[in-house]
Amino acid sequence: MTAKRKASTQEELVLLPLGGTGEIGMNCYAYGTGTERRRQWLLVDLGVKFGGEKEPGIDVVLPDIGFITKNKKDLAGLVITHAHEDHIGAVPWLWPQLECDVWCSPFAAELLKLKLREHGLEEQVPIHIITPGKPIKIGDFTVDYVEVTHSIPQSHALLISTSQGKVLHSGDWKIDRTPVLGKPFDDDRLAAIGRAGVDVLVCDSTNVLREGFSPSERDVAATLMDIIGAAKGRVAVTTFASHVERIISAVRAARAAGREVVIAGRAMRNTLEAARICGMLADTGGFLDEEAFGYLPPDKIMLLCTGSQGEPRAAIARIAEDSHPNIALEEGDLVIFSARTIPGNEKEIGAVLNNLSKLDIDVITADDALVHSSGHPRQDELKTIYELVKPRALIPMHGEPRHLRAHAKFARANGIRETLVPEDGKIIRLCPGPLEVVDETHFGVLHVDGHLIVPGDDGPAKERRKLSFVGIIVATVLVDDHLQLADDIELLLDGIPASLQGHLEDVAEKAFDSIPRQRRKDDGNIEDIIRTAIRRAADIEWGKKPVCKIIVIRV
Repeated sequence: MTAKRKASTQEELVLLPLGGTGEIGMNCYAYGTGTERRRQWLLVDLGVKFGGEKEPGIDVVLPDIGFITKNKKDLAGLVITHAHEDHIGAVPWLWPQLECDVWCSPFAAELLKLKLREHGLEEQVPIHIITPGKPIKIGDFTVDYVEVTHSIPQSHALLISTSQGKVLHSGDWKIDRTPVLGKPFDDDRLAAIGRAGVDVLVCDSTNVLREGFSPSERDVAATLMDIIGAAKGRVAVTTFASHVERIISAVRAARAAGREVVIAGRAMRNTLEAARICGMLADTGGFLDEEAFGYLPPDKIMLLCTGSQGEPRAAIARIAEDSHPNIALEEGDLVIFSARTIPGNEKEIGAVLNNLSKLDIDVITADDALVHSSGHPRQDELKTIYELVKPRALIPMHGEPRHLRAHAKFARANGIRETLVPEDGKIIRLCPGPLEVVDETHFGVLHVDGHLIVPGDDGPAKERRKLSFVGIIVATVLVDDHLQLADDIELLLDGIPASLQGHLEDVAEKAFDSIPRQRRKDDGNIEDIIRTAIRRAADIEWGKKPVCKIIVIRV
């Protein structure tokens, strides 16, 4: 526990990460201005990450914003850097706790409206459309949206100015001087910001371990053009549903090869609708629904589909299992995985690739050809932004611990003398003065469990995880008014070898018999003694201690 200082009356600019540091996903950063006793807060991004093996039954994981909720009278608003799920996905779930205004780009607004509509919130959330280069006054903060190149349209860094100092919050970015969609990376704009002075750069760390520059989307587009143009059978391209630039490149390659384009996957259809509203699909032509897939010759069709991360319910996973209701691939067809593997998804993607191989379908991944380029900066891109912005200090964000620490070390080696590796829940003073952790507060995660938001650390997923390893035994104990068993103890075993049933029932009855008569008046005593006996016996015979529930019924 960090020792708390005596409350200072000095005006400060601070940063409180609530997600996105120590992990890739669930980005949520709170900037505070004022004194230690009373600060106004500005929330930057409110994203999700997705449940995995450690969260059985949980699809979506949210940041716990309880600290901000408790201080929502001091919340100036929420600003969104771009429309990826790990930056906007939690808004419809958590906005009712905040009830604040939201600022974002036109494209992010369209995708956000779709999400809010599903939650019945579309008419309630005040969304303000930003214009890059036109600073916005939000409470005690002035926010200037700065266009950057990334893997989704209309991505931005944020220049956040207060009376205490200036921070450039990079958002997600890369340097792409020849993008397929939108403007090239704007060195001049960042250089002007640097000349005006930046105290702290809070910067994307995802690709800090990779040398050089990220390939341009134009290079990926050329590769897709060659591969799709040479294909003889059906072609399927799976990529991130939000990657409009990549989708446009694949569509242009299909059109050049005389292929119609079929869309499969709700997320991709939603993204394309938002892109069309924002005028990004002027030259792509029309798309066909998946029902049309089987009616076109193999060399006249290209499928664009979801599932690049191996999601079991996504289109490409169902196609690979040969269980999709409208789409089937066969020997000689080609699937292009135009995406990187997000850490943690390796097993799921491997399963899809193996299922496609069983069907004798050809597969090309980013390991085989330049069919994907990351949207995050490599080392030479980081050096470039340091040179342009010339910050006094740097805080790495958006990465696992190894990325954050490597980024801090890399920044120091490249002329930035002051760095600090952040942790969720730690309040960092940015200025005036040196970077310093000055306080800490509650943080954590929440789970979306079905339609409910439940605790992450001690919620249902924790019990499910335990059940997945050791199973459960439910024992029914009928006790009559003479404090004797009214019937045999019955055990219900789930996830446990059936051969143990008889032995464990005998153990349970012997345990009951061992309880002194007076202690049988207390249900809690009966439950504790029988539970302990069953779990000990199971451990001896099986090597595992199951979850054990005892139901005592007085008859």
